[in-house]
Amino acid sequence: MTSSRDNISTIAVIPAFEEAGAIGPTVRRLPREVVDHVIVVDGGSADTTAAEAEAAGALVIREGRRGYGRACARGAAAAGALGADIVLFLDGDGSDAAERAGDIVGPVRRGEADLVLAHRSAAGRARASMGLHQVFAGWAFGRLIGLMTGTTYRDMCAFRALRLETLERLGMTELTYGWNLEMQIRAAAAGLRIREVPLPYGRRRNGHSKVAGNVCGTLRASAQLLAVFVRFWRARRAHRARPT
Repeated sequence: MTSSRDNISTIAVIPAFEEAGAIGPTVRRLPREVVDHVIVVDGGSADTTAAEAEAAGALVIREGRRGYGRACARGAAAAGALGADIVLFLDGDGSDAAERAGDIVGPVRRGEADLVLAHRSAAGRARASMGLHQVFAGWAFGRLIGLMTGTTYRDMCAFRALRLETLERLGMTELTYGWNLEMQIRAAAAGLRIREVPLPYGRRRNGHSKVAGNVCGTLRASAQLLAVFVRFWRARRAHRARPT
């Protein structure tokens, strides 16, 4: 299936784990003049996430193993099998401005950028939609990437789009919450044309965050992000230290 506007197929990939009450509205809010198909990768939910996603019109892939990056990779592979040119990633909790998908996909579709990410600016964030540690993490890692690659990010939002062939060239390997950070590091290191678009960001529609909803989740995700960054930092230092 391709958009009526052109011959470029865009498929949305939504990794989800126990997002009942939020996943259905998230799928429905995606504009079908922008997104041709929606894939929800359910990481073993015990609630009605899968059923609600299917009822909303999404193709549901049941992934028995947990892992945010694993779900994203599985969804991207399925999108490729369906003929996707562009892959749009977003979360399933309803916080991303899914109805504004065109703002993320458009620059990629028009060839103006290789990777487009939403920027959850202070002016556009709903009250209590993000914890201070989330805001700080996006700011801090964005600047650390800048120190390492020369490209600085303002945020680390999951709402992003790129061509499938670009994603494949990046060679993603991270299977945890470090997927988004890895993508941003690899994109910057590869010299991709990167654009961040300020968009609204709301509170999750239902349930609680697996990352920010409790101390253990926050610490686990933070450790994963730090491990990803340190791995790339060491790899770049080792590469520069090699004799020419």
